[in-house]
Amino acid sequence: MTNTPKVAVVILNWNGLKYLKQFLPSVLSSTYPNLEIVMGDNASSDDSVAFMRENYPSVRIIQNDKNYGFTGGYNRVLAQVDADYYILLNSDVEVIPGWIEPVVKLMESDSLIAAAAPKIRSYAQKDYFEHAGAAGGFIDKHGYPFCRGRIFYELEKDNGQYEQSGEVFWASGASLFIKKSIWDEAGGFDESFFAHMEEIDLCWRLKNMGYKVMYCAQSTIFHVGGGTLNAENPFKTYLNFRNNLLLIKKNLPFGRAFWVICIRFMMDLLALLRFLMEGKRKDAWAVSRAHQSFVLSLFKRSPKVGKSGSREVRRQNTAGIYKGSIVWAFFVKKKTHFTDLDPAEL
Repeated sequence: MTNTPKVAVVILNWNGLKYLKQFLPSVLSSTYPNLEIVMGDNASSDDSVAFMRENYPSVRIIQNDKNYGFTGGYNRVLAQVDADYYILLNSDVEVIPGWIEPVVKLMESDSLIAAAAPKIRSYAQKDYFEHAGAAGGFIDKHGYPFCRGRIFYELEKDNGQYEQSGEVFWASGASLFIKKSIWDEAGGFDESFFAHMEEIDLCWRLKNMGYKVMYCAQSTIFHVGGGTLNAENPFKTYLNFRNNLLLIKKNLPFGRAFWVICIRFMMDLLALLRFLMEGKRKDAWAVSRAHQSFVLSLFKRSPKVGKSGSREVRRQNTAGIYKGSIVWAFFVKKKTHFTDLDPAEL
């Protein structure tokens, strides 16, 4: 690359000493020439900071006074980092030396590209896509997020079927590349999300501002997933159901949001009943609590999030929206792979 804008890889840590020991060496082997590596710490109690200071003095450490979650933690840390590009990288990610260059080259090619993510494969099964991002994120007409390479719990093997870079709807927070100027313009993460789907909200706001979100097929990372909250944790269930409703409320016009939320409440009730039938009472209660929390939020004044505001649309970019119902396609029509979906609805 002839142009080498400054890039900051920022890892937000909360009691992730195990992952720092395992995966930080791969990040330090990155070949990008104009690079700063930063660890933001959310008041860890597992000696993460002491370990980093002793073993990796070249890594800048920014400490928060308490655990502000993924959203608040990153907002506070990134306010203290100066770079042209931020890479928000999970601590449970293994990278290869040249993983940064292709993504930055892609983003430098178009001033409207605000954010991007590499291909994300599973660390445990390296020839399969990973749940959190896979080959780029999409969303259906009812607000359900899914990915090329992952629809609900169905993960595809990477057989080279998604080797074309291009626009998507959202980029995974496991490895989110974003231009600092646009991060500032959008106002960063909405802290009411705490964790989970906050990157989808950010990307949706970027799309409503007319920007592009990209998938870069020429870069691959390997993600463990569930490093902080595993899939069986009811709190994760709560966050996913609550935050999905917040997404819709915030980013769709009022009339459209009202009807979509009504549909989602009915569909979520089916999910609650399914959890009960499977004996997952804590998850069923988590869905109920998510609905209660969302309804209560309707009576609270929503804080303004970034210069884009809530529901403000400048030049809406609809690339990455699936015009059909991914629930109907997957569970009824048995379309378990992205390539099974009707191209006319993408």
